[in-house]
Amino acid sequence: MKHTRDTWDHTYDVVVIGSGAAGMAAALTARLRGLSALVVEKTDRYGGSTALSGGAIWVPNNLHLDAAGVGDTPEKARAYLDATVGDRVPAERRDAYLEHGPSMVREFHEKTAVRFVHTPGYSDYYPERLGGCPQGRSVEPRIFDLNRLTPEQRATMRRAGLPTYGLTITSHDFRYLNMVARTWAGRRTSVKVGLRALKALATGKKLLSLGEALVARMRYSLHELGGELWLSTPLTGLVTGPDGAVTGVRVRRNGEEATVRATGGVVLASGGFSHSQALREKYLPAPTSTAWTSAAEGQTGDALQMAIEAGAAVDLMDKVWGAPSAVPPGGKPFFLVADRGIPGMVIVNQAGERYADEAAPYHEFVDAMYANHTATAPTVPSWLILDAASKARYLFMGLFPGQPFPKKWIDSGFVKKAPTLDALAAGTGIPAERLRATMERFNDFADRGHDEDFRRGESVYDRYYGDPTLPNPNLAPLRKAPFYAVPIQPGDIGTKGGPVTDAGARVLREDGSAIEGLYASGNVSAAVMGDTYPGPGATIGPAMTFSWIAVNHIADALSDR
Repeated sequence: MKHTRDTWDHTYDVVVIGSGAAGMAAALTARLRGLSALVVEKTDRYGGSTALSGGAIWVPNNLHLDAAGVGDTPEKARAYLDATVGDRVPAERRDAYLEHGPSMVREFHEKTAVRFVHTPGYSDYYPERLGGCPQGRSVEPRIFDLNRLTPEQRATMRRAGLPTYGLTITSHDFRYLNMVARTWAGRRTSVKVGLRALKALATGKKLLSLGEALVARMRYSLHELGGELWLSTPLTGLVTGPDGAVTGVRVRRNGEEATVRATGGVVLASGGFSHSQALREKYLPAPTSTAWTSAAEGQTGDALQMAIEAGAAVDLMDKVWGAPSAVPPGGKPFFLVADRGIPGMVIVNQAGERYADEAAPYHEFVDAMYANHTATAPTVPSWLILDAASKARYLFMGLFPGQPFPKKWIDSGFVKKAPTLDALAAGTGIPAERLRATMERFNDFADRGHDEDFRRGESVYDRYYGDPTLPNPNLAPLRKAPFYAVPIQPGDIGTKGGPVTDAGARVLREDGSAIEGLYASGNVSAAVMGDTYPGPGATIGPAMTFSWIAVNHIADALSDR
């Protein structure tokens, strides 16, 4: 569809599709460059999957790591990406990320309300590889007072709805709260978090952490800088000129079609296709289901398909940002991060066999679920099994140590509870003899503190959520009845395939040429992390960085006209 200047309904320098961290970062950068910016959001809530996430970013060599004395360098970071991502992604894109990510973090820190703090000890996901950082390169958003937003902004922000019981908990807090029944550090943290809640109550503050804090900080900054945001405005098409260049977009707003000209460019930042069952079945490994995703509900691949129609090449379409998840009846998926690091727990396939390190990085564990899925020994779903001792000691699925599973989970059969392993096997359909053998072998490993099969507890990453009072923080035997089993699905926090982009975040055709005027960042685009997931925040960090890169490219092009 082609338009002349006179037929446009609205005109901006930069038009951004999507209001998560990628979209907000693009709009903030535009305003910092003196460009007019519009963020178009399909749903009636802004924040995308970022608002539902931990909000951390993984950006090597940034100022917050310097302040924490981590001692990161570009050389270490490059070696680590070489050892993890490898040549699955062109070196030019990896280098662009490492070069510009720290600049993005610094500029937002100095010129906006976007603030982060290092999360000490939250290691890279593969800290033992060359260039890996056991201290961690992840930084998380600083706590933010929701009251700093306008009433309308507060009402329309996407909320995670995490089971925090009214407490404001950072990811750093959670590591210790997870051990509240086991360590003094856990008890001290519980007091700190409780006092924070009391102080907020006394002062009237409404404190946010994690992804909600990041989104709120970005929304506050966008308002202060004068950027615009349209909610409930789905993208209906890209507008192209006779040479194939993207010149604007078509949207549906207030029930009517409107055209918006982008004098500098359109930045796609709308997330992936996690909520499209048709696209999941077309591209992702089977079995797959929209019921397993923790991505924001509007992510159905609309912008992705429009980019393909405009000539975009795509890559990594068969990959997700994996998130092993339990899906309670009538509830949302519960993403099992720390839950797989606790001792006294194993995950087995439907033949009753372990097949991976349960405490492995979540992306890797989902890959293992699919790699080991067979007709005779299905891993989808798998069964997470724990005993009464583990249930009494650790947080699990948002429940405090010793807090019983909700009655409806037991009554519905979602959580299997049994007085013996044989009875548990009968309830899950697992061969009893095989389950007994697996448990005997695992318990022997736990007694000796060494997992001979999958080396659980040997990685610094494994131990982050483990129990430091044990010889191996991730191993304890399962012997105390009752026993519990919870079905685990290969969930995701987003898909990672989409249009191929260059080092400037420009969308490329199959022949490698750029589609003029079209940029992409975040989960709508093919991930700079390739097949892997190097560390906490390796989704949001690149999303923000490549949005920053894209708009700088737009600003430079506009200044040259």
